[in-house]
Amino acid sequence: MYRMTGALLLSMAIALAIGPKLIAYLKKLHFGQTIYELGPSHQQKQGTPVMGGLMMAAGILVSSLVCHPARWDGGWDPIIPLLAVAFLSMAVGFADDYIKAVKKRHDGLSPWQKIAGQVIVAVAFSVYCYLNPNIGSKIRIPFIRTEWDLGIFYIPVMTLLTIFIVNSSNLQDGLDGLLGTVTAISSSAWAVICMMLATIPALAAGTDIPGAKVTAVFALSMAGACIGFLRYNRYPAKTFMGDTGSMLLGGGTVAIAMVLRLPLLLILIFFTPIMSSVSVIMQRYYYKLTHGKRIFLMSPIHHHFEKKGYSETQIVSMYAGITTILSLIAIISIGG
Repeated sequence: MYRMTGALLLSMAIALAIGPKLIAYLKKLHFGQTIYELGPSHQQKQGTPVMGGLMMAAGILVSSLVCHPARWDGGWDPIIPLLAVAFLSMAVGFADDYIKAVKKRHDGLSPWQKIAGQVIVAVAFSVYCYLNPNIGSKIRIPFIRTEWDLGIFYIPVMTLLTIFIVNSSNLQDGLDGLLGTVTAISSSAWAVICMMLATIPALAAGTDIPGAKVTAVFALSMAGACIGFLRYNRYPAKTFMGDTGSMLLGGGTVAIAMVLRLPLLLILIFFTPIMSSVSVIMQRYYYKLTHGKRIFLMSPIHHHFEKKGYSETQIVSMYAGITTILSLIAIISIGG
């Protein structure tokens, strides 16, 4: 338990310590956010340093390795694949941010370039999980303590899920402190679930117990990094995480779910980012089918709430409350 607490505190401390110098450095390089008129009026945010997600990356990496609770004995250890998915996803986001900030191409990577990078990461991790005897092709069904064997279809299904969650995380990052707050809560929920699986054998049903403890350390490293980052990202934000940070968090979140064989719990624990993607899909297809009509005033849906007159802090509070309630339900589903 002390290693898990240490992971939370260490990652938070690293993000807090790195923040001021990183923000100053990003300002010096003129790595600022460009605000366009397509959405709600955020012109006051023009030039806010982007790529602040690097401070979270530092916290997650260092604390995950320093507080690692297992022996480095060459056996199966989820910490490396967890970090790999998170940081390779981040690499795609970093490339996108870099092109926008340095090359001054406001579109960044083309959609196909971004998807290609994500597909490589998603396929590689899905194949790894499928071939790993500690994970395999079976996923758990919440509430009823049973499993569903996807067989060879596990690979394409989990590939699509990984891409969807990473992009959902990216879409959620549209308001000061929004994604950081949601991920801090959801990662803490994953840590509680890990501890339940590690300490209550009846709930584990085949889950590798040391793997659950290691995954808890990773989850709390994410939570701590988000909390530290929020010191500089809460409204009014001094820095944005950028695609660098949002894809890091999305990759780390989906990796946790897959390692624990609980991807269905993402529906509860990561509900608000998922709804960001769903709202965009609904808006796009409804617009095409009705030749210009809209379901929402703007998508993703958090911008719809902005258009309705809610402040950024009100929306963040609402999303935090929803995530907390649904995460508690997810935790209960493990013991149900």
